[in-house]
This record gives sequence, C-alpha cells and structure tokens, in this order.
Amino acid sequence: MDALVRIYGKPACIVSDNGTEFTSKAILKWANDNKVAWRYIYPGKPQQNGYIESFNGSLRDECLNEEIFDSLADARRTLAIWRYDYNNVRPHSSLGNKTPAEARRALELIDGTAPGALATPETDDYQTQGLSL
Repeated sequence: MDALVRIYGKPACIVSDNGTEFTSKAILKWANDNKVAWRYIYPGKPQQNGYIESFNGSLRDECLNEEIFDSLADARRTLAIWRYDYNNVRPHSSLGNKTPAEARRALELIDGTAPGALATPETDDYQTQGLSL
C-alpha cells in the first residue's frame, strides 16, 4: 500500500468488499496509521462498488477464462498485456469511447490534474525493486 501511495498519491477513502484481505488487522492498521478512511460495501450488494465489479467481470471474461497459465511468469506477462490493452488501446463506453489513458489526459488538460496523478516520493530511498507487473 505504501508503494501505491508513493506512485499514485494518498486516497481520501478506500471502498472495498468484506473479503478477508480487506478486513485483516494489518490493512486496517495501515489505513488508521495513514489516516485513510476505509468503507465497506454492504454484504450482497456488489452494485455499491460497480466500477470494480465491472472491471473484475471484464478481467475474468476477457483474460482469466480465456487463458491457461504455464507459470507465474506467464500469468504476469499475460496480465500485463491485458492491462495495457484495457488502459491504452480499447475504448470504454463509460468514458465517451475513449481509453482510460485518453480520458486521463483530457482531464489533465482541462484542470491541470487528474485523480491518481503520479505523486512525488516522500523519500529518496524509494525502491521499485521487487515490484512487478
């Protein structure tokens, strides 16, 4: 989470489902220590988190259900290619038939900023070592 904050900036709030990975003491401690509000959708109400549910459906239908991965490296490579296509090649009807990258550039031109714009690392010792696609 700290690496994501250094790259994209600190969110005001994170919305998640009630999965065990989002209800652990470690993630809640991180949110509290970093003063990030954490909100849960109601159980059985995935429509309350429609954007991520739509993304998860696309990922499953277009990639995970279509591929057989030979190794972890193969899965990472395939997912990186799919993610690049999703963000930079394929237009999205919810964005006026622009790609997410095009929509972000348009927003930056309008007001000089965009949600999720890259943040400057707080320290010089930030390492990308160990992070992968």
